[in-house]
Amino acid sequence: MQGLKENKNFCIIMAGGIGSRFWPMSRTRRPKQFLDVLGTGETLLQSTFERAKMICPIENIYVVTSKLYGELVEHDLPECRKENILCEPVRRNTAPCIAYAMAKIEKRCEDALVLVMPSDHLIVDKENFVNRIFQGFRLAQREQVLICLGIKAAYPNTGYGYIQYNMDVCSQDDCGIKKVKLFTEKPAYEMACSFVESGDFLWNAGIFIWSLQAIKAAFAKFLPEITEVILKGRDLLDTDQEEAFVEDAYSICPSISIDYGIMEKADNVYVIPSDFGWSDIGTWGALYNVMNKDENGNSVVGKNVMLYDCTNCLINVPKDRLLVAQGLDDYIIVESEGVVMMCKKGEEQRIKQFTTDVEIEKGNEYI
Repeated sequence: MQGLKENKNFCIIMAGGIGSRFWPMSRTRRPKQFLDVLGTGETLLQSTFERAKMICPIENIYVVTSKLYGELVEHDLPECRKENILCEPVRRNTAPCIAYAMAKIEKRCEDALVLVMPSDHLIVDKENFVNRIFQGFRLAQREQVLICLGIKAAYPNTGYGYIQYNMDVCSQDDCGIKKVKLFTEKPAYEMACSFVESGDFLWNAGIFIWSLQAIKAAFAKFLPEITEVILKGRDLLDTDQEEAFVEDAYSICPSISIDYGIMEKADNVYVIPSDFGWSDIGTWGALYNVMNKDENGNSVVGKNVMLYDCTNCLINVPKDRLLVAQGLDDYIIVESEGVVMMCKKGEEQRIKQFTTDVEIEKGNEYI
């Protein structure tokens, strides 16, 4: 595909989340992005890195993670340059992590085109995905715009953010890319239904495309406090003083998302309507929706699972464990590192309560 290895194409992979809704598999010491939750033999981070390699050279891929997970990234991604693994001392949401990575990229290429994406999403149709990214790169190269990918809303999901676009306003020379009208965070069910019915709302995939100069201008306008902090230490990046600078910078940087800090405020934001088999697989239920199922609607990861009269269940157990279940409908059953969790699929929001109670009563060794 044309332009796949151009040196000015860069990618930032955000890999610092803790994935608490995937407990008990996702733990503080090894969160979701470092797990093979799909049973494919690849962690979610490894799958994301493979997609990034289709966009740009390996040396242009940056991974931003917590300093707790730097070694996990190195283990999962032996191809990734160690200096491209950026470790945050504390979590400050997505805007500071993007600003940090963009500052590193700017030292190498001031006219860079940059893709930003989370480390833990599922994308089925990789070729379609790559086509959409290069469509965005072409626009970002021509115009000072900020671009996000929006997914056709298949049903009224209340766990996703939504993007409303102007039906009749397209980017110059490319009528497939729409001008963004409004961002809406996770809506109530009735509102989500109206979004889906309207036809001009998309799920916000949290995937962004822009030129370095466009996002630099946006930070200067909308988040000058972050710009000021990063600029002070720009000359210390790629030196042995970088770690100390980042520690200081993150101690004073505000915690704010790129969506709220910039995308919802800027007037030069466009969206590429996309349909490439995307899921953020942020919950067990979301994972169930994208997994293969047997004739009874059960999705199973595990070599020794025996089910009797079970329907619509998601089961994930280690391959050396024998699990026998009978008479269950619409349950999640997960075993990981000595913890077994059973939960009704329709009540999985209670997992957060489970983890809180476990930490209080049993200690953080299980969290």
